[in-house]
Amino acid sequence: MNLVILASGSGKRLKKLTKSTPKCLIKINGKSLLEYLDSFIKYFNKTYLVAGFKANLIKKFLKRKNIKIINNYNYRSTNMVYSLFCASSKIKGDTVICYSDIIFDHKIFNLLKKTRGTVMPVKSDWLELWKKRMPYREIKKDAENIEIKKGFLTSLGQPINSIYPKNQFMGILKISKKDFKIMRKLFVEIKNKKIDFTNFINLAIKKKNLKIKCIKTRSFWFEIDKINDVAITSKLLRKIY
Repeated sequence: MNLVILASGSGKRLKKLTKSTPKCLIKINGKSLLEYLDSFIKYFNKTYLVAGFKANLIKKFLKRKNIKIINNYNYRSTNMVYSLFCASSKIKGDTVICYSDIIFDHKIFNLLKKTRGTVMPVKSDWLELWKKRMPYREIKKDAENIEIKKGFLTSLGQPINSIYPKNQFMGILKISKKDFKIMRKLFVEIKNKKIDFTNFINLAIKKKNLKIKCIKTRSFWFEIDKINDVAITSKLLRKIY
C-alpha cells in the first residue's frame, strides 16, 4: 500500500505562520506537522508528497527522508483533487490519501489495512474538539455535514442545517486501485481543475456509484486550519505525547 500526502496549499488562514513557511512545516511543540506523520509513513511501501507553495523548503526538509516529492506547479489555481491526480502515474495499487495539516493516532492505519475496498475513517466524537476550537455559533459554518447509510458514505461536505452530524471527515481516505481509476476517469470528464475534495467525492458517489465504507473512530485527531488551532492542539498534544 502507498501513501500520498497532499501538501500543495499555502494555508492562508494561518496568516503570519505560513507567510514564508509551507503549512506542513509549521511547528507545534517543537515538531513540524510532517514530523508528526513519521511513524505513520513507516507502514507504507512508498510515500509521495504533492508540494506546491514553498516546495523548495519542503524538498530541503525531506532531503534525508524516504519520501518522493511531486510538484503541483498550478497550486495557486487548483485544489486538492488536482494535486491528488498529479500523483496518478505513481499509484499502482491501494493508496491512502492524507491531508498534511492533521495530527492523528497512527493506529488508524490498522482500520484501513483490515478493511477491503475504499475506506474513510470518520471522527465520531468530533463536536467536543470543535467546541474548543471556536465559539459554538460558528461550528455549523465551519464543520461539514456527512451522511452515512448502512455503513457507506452517501454525502459529504454539505452545509449543516439544524442537526449536527454524528461524524466528521478526517482528511484521510484509502482508495482501492479499481476505484482510483474510476475517480481519475471522472476527474478527466468533468474538466474542473478547481473542484474541492468533498464535492468531488459527492460526484463520484452520484455519477460513478463509488462505494466508500465509513469506519467510526474516537482515536485522537486534530486539524490545524486557523491560528488558534495551533495553541489548542499544542495543549491537547501534551496530554498524549
